[in-house]
Formats: sequence, C-alpha cells, structure tokens
Amino acid sequence: MIPQVWTGMTLFDFILNVTGLLIWLSWLARRFDPLMHTAPATLAGTVRRAEPSSFRGWYLPTGLALLLASRAFFYFEIGSAVGWTPKLDLGLVVLAFRSDHAPAILLFSALSFGRVLAVYYFWILVLVLLNWRSAEPEPILKLLRLQLGLFCRLPWVVLLILPVLCVTLIWLGLHPLLLRLGLVNAPANWIRLVAQGVLLSVPLVLSLKYLLSAILLGHLAATYVYLGSSPLWQFVNVTASAILAPLRWVPLRLAKLDLAPVVGLLLVLCFLHWGPQLLDSELARRGLLTWPE
Repeated sequence: MIPQVWTGMTLFDFILNVTGLLIWLSWLARRFDPLMHTAPATLAGTVRRAEPSSFRGWYLPTGLALLLASRAFFYFEIGSAVGWTPKLDLGLVVLAFRSDHAPAILLFSALSFGRVLAVYYFWILVLVLLNWRSAEPEPILKLLRLQLGLFCRLPWVVLLILPVLCVTLIWLGLHPLLLRLGLVNAPANWIRLVAQGVLLSVPLVLSLKYLLSAILLGHLAATYVYLGSSPLWQFVNVTASAILAPLRWVPLRLAKLDLAPVVGLLLVLCFLHWGPQLLDSELARRGLLTWPE
C-alpha cells in the first residue's frame, strides 16, 4: 500500500513539475512574440492581441507561484495522513522533507520544480554546444539559442564550466537553509561543502542518457523510415551526427545497414547508466562514501 502511494505521489509531483515548466516557457515566449515588440509604424505593429497587455505580463508567473504554493499545501495536508515523506533525489544525496512542517514542504515544492528547470536548461545548453559549429542554424536551434539568451555569446569553454559553477553556487546559497531545517549535516570544512556542490552537477550529466538516447533512436528511425521534412527531424539528424562524430572513423556500415546509431546508443548507456551504477555498487561494497561530509 505505502509503496503504491509513494509511486503515485512521485508521479503526481512530476506531472505538476512539467506543468510548471510549460507555464514558465509560455511566460518566456512572450519575449519572442513579434507582435509584442513591433513598432506601430509597421503593418505587424498595428496588430494587437485582444487581452490586456498588463494582464499578460503577470498572470503566468503568478500562476506558477500559485501552483507551487497550492501543491505544497496539498502535500502538507495529505502527507502525514498517507505516510508519505517527500524526497528530493539529487543523485549522490537524497533530501527527505517533513510533510508536517510547512516551511520544509514549501521548500520541497520549490526545489522539486527547480530541479526540473535545471535539467531543462542543461539539456538546451548541451544541444546548443553539440551544434555549436552550425553556420546556418535550423529553426529549432535558433529557438534553443534564444532560450539561453546572452549566454550564447560566451565562449563554448565557459559554457562547459557554467553548469558546474551555477550548481555549486546554488548549493552554497541553499545550504544554510537546508542545515537549519535539519535536511543536511554540517560538513567538516568549507572545502567539502564546495566539493558537494561540484558533485551535484554529476546527476545533470547522467541525465543526458535520456536526451541522447532519444535523439539517437529518433535518428535511427528517420534513417530507415521517411518521417517527412519537418525541421524537428532535420535537427535530430544533425544533432545525432554531432553525437556520433567520434565514431566517424570506425567502420560500422554493413552494406546498407548503418550500425553507428546502435553503437552510439550502447556507448551512451555504458557511460551514463550502466557504468555509474557499477561504480556506485563497487564503492558501496568497499564501504567508500561518494558524498563528502
């Protein structure tokens, strides 16, 4: 009974996080709407939406805040009754929040959404880096670059370091609050605290197994089945070619059969799924800790 409740609540929390992400993206999309920023002197500038512009400016972020707050209230009311403990899995550490403590459950709601938001932007960053040398970006790549905004003007080397730096700074900023709520233990020194922040970027990298696998599977399907000339499939094929670039010199073609996507998929799973699992099991067997305290 209890494991089913945990599974149901976890799925419910994930669905609300995806809903919050869609609200967030809808709010940001206003910046890219040509009808919002065109000058009245142009033909498009004379076209205006029917709804009041002031309403459009605040109702989406307000709706997102209400979503996070209302689900925190729901968790607070139902958590203790069903014996559910909200847990935030950060890869190397799992934070367990008290469902009967309002500040803790509100923080869980915000951090749960923040984790999804962090993965989303990290995936966008990786997609942009994979297509960094594209001279004439596809429409989807242009949209992804717009999502990153001014960060796309930074050198690619800086963009590689940026996720680790951001995750570390967020962890350093949140740690005093987490410590006060009893969610974490105080590290022995500040060096270990920084090391914790750096290690928290590892789950971001491991999450790429879902993104890269989906792209390679889509590329494999598009190779043998005509799926149309949609910009989406063009972007998938170009990105898959960038992922498979290290295998370019390996003879993986048998007649008309191209094994590169299959080999690439297996390598992605080896390095981002099976390999880390084996390493974690081996460290646990030897009694070694991966989380510095």
